[in-house]
Amino acid sequence: MAAVSETEFHTSGLVRLTRSQLYGTLAGLLFALLLAAIDQTIVGTAEPRIIAQLSGFDRYPWVSTAYLLSSTIAVPIFGKLSDIYGRKWFFLAGTSLFVVASALCGASGTLNFLPIDGMNQLILFRGIQGLGAGMMTGLIFVIIGDIFSPAERGKYQALFAAVWGFASMFGPTAGGWLTDHFSWRAAFYVNLPVGILAVIAIYLEFPELHVKGVDRKIDWAGVFTLIFCIVPLLLALTWVTNYGWASPRVESLLALAAVSLAGFLYSETKAKEPLIPLSLFKNPVISTCSLAVFILGMGMFGVIIYLPLFMQGVLGVTATASGNLLTPLMMGAVAGSIVTGQLNARLGSYKPSALVGSVLVAIGMILFARMDGSTTRLDVVIGMVIAGIGMGLLQPVYTVAVQNSAPPEHMGAATASTAFFRSIGSTVGVAVFGSILLTKFHSDFDAAIPAGTPKLALDAFSNPLMLGAMRPQLEKAFGQYPGGLNLLHVLFGNVRTALIHGLNQIFVASAVIMTLSIILHVFLKDVKLRGRAVTSDQPPAH
Repeated sequence: MAAVSETEFHTSGLVRLTRSQLYGTLAGLLFALLLAAIDQTIVGTAEPRIIAQLSGFDRYPWVSTAYLLSSTIAVPIFGKLSDIYGRKWFFLAGTSLFVVASALCGASGTLNFLPIDGMNQLILFRGIQGLGAGMMTGLIFVIIGDIFSPAERGKYQALFAAVWGFASMFGPTAGGWLTDHFSWRAAFYVNLPVGILAVIAIYLEFPELHVKGVDRKIDWAGVFTLIFCIVPLLLALTWVTNYGWASPRVESLLALAAVSLAGFLYSETKAKEPLIPLSLFKNPVISTCSLAVFILGMGMFGVIIYLPLFMQGVLGVTATASGNLLTPLMMGAVAGSIVTGQLNARLGSYKPSALVGSVLVAIGMILFARMDGSTTRLDVVIGMVIAGIGMGLLQPVYTVAVQNSAPPEHMGAATASTAFFRSIGSTVGVAVFGSILLTKFHSDFDAAIPAGTPKLALDAFSNPLMLGAMRPQLEKAFGQYPGGLNLLHVLFGNVRTALIHGLNQIFVASAVIMTLSIILHVFLKDVKLRGRAVTSDQPPAH
């Protein structure tokens, strides 16, 4: 396996690979992307079986929270470490950790030598899996930036969009099939062969890369202050829908996050090699993209989680058919990603995609804001397709624009910042919109409760997110009492009305946010995309 010289990587900002290295690296990255995308969609379908077997309904939210916490923290930390020590071994370590943690997740409940029960085992292993995922997914797009120039990336973008779309659309169905025919554990074990293929391909074909001129000193103060900022912030945003913004635990966590953020910003001004160089944000392209991707995460991704709730709670789509509710949006996103890649390559510019994408996302959000009790499934699908195409056009723009402007020695940190701000934005969006939804829902629902309804009968209606899955059990319980089913139907009618009002508020808020974001994209500086051939039949220079 040929090596790539440090000098060439430093001076050109790109790596010249042989054809064999290029195809092998591409295969490894695509397998890793497939691995990450499948895991995000396939596990949710197995949720009821996991809860039933591990007796962990009260702790199940921690399965996703542990993953979110560790993966979000890992992205900026290992993005920067890869700038200092190289990409290859961090990528291999992250992918290997993800594979091992997947096997442990699948074995949760059978590892009797551990002093914790099966559900806590799963939560622990999902946290470890999230750490591997953050290392792996954060570096996928950094490595793409190392081997493809921004102008050339569109030729290969269709491959990555197709893989992501395939996994997003078929992951829920595959998860259900594996759970029904084998076990919920198979939803984790399926990661193993895909991850092993990714490790083998990258190990054999991707060379070790190091940037010269970097002070190889870890910013420990930045690492710890970032952790003490992000963990309390994400926990507060996760718990706010259950406890409210004024609860002591949420307020104390937000205060700790604010103090830690101040400490992080101070440490970054003093560090020789800062974790997230604040000087990057002096570049107008990087600062604008960071703000724009945060807004997209908040306004678009924060709403996506509530679209299935509208279809189930308002349109009456059954919970069993809910696995593929977002398929039109995902198909639109795949189409948009393919188009933006080709458009960027032909024009040598990312701004047209940014402008058109931001307008389409805003139109999609406006269509969602117009939905009410008379909305049809076709209306929702049309809004999904338009918003999905816009999202597909927009998402790659931020990474391409940032990598086009960032210096080679900070490529990892700059690229990781886009994924980091998107993740934080989506978490903020889910928390804020969830709070708005529940406040309006409870206000309207409580006002319409029939007189004399026992309080015990209302406990199940405290969280509308769970009602679709609980309806069969509720019908069985209410059916044991005279007039119980009639009362249940009245309560579900009230739920529908309250959901329409609550969801309308968050869709309107998102429409306003995404419409205003168009202005941000108008002022996005358009820097001509750099281009350079990336393949060679001869070994690269030593």
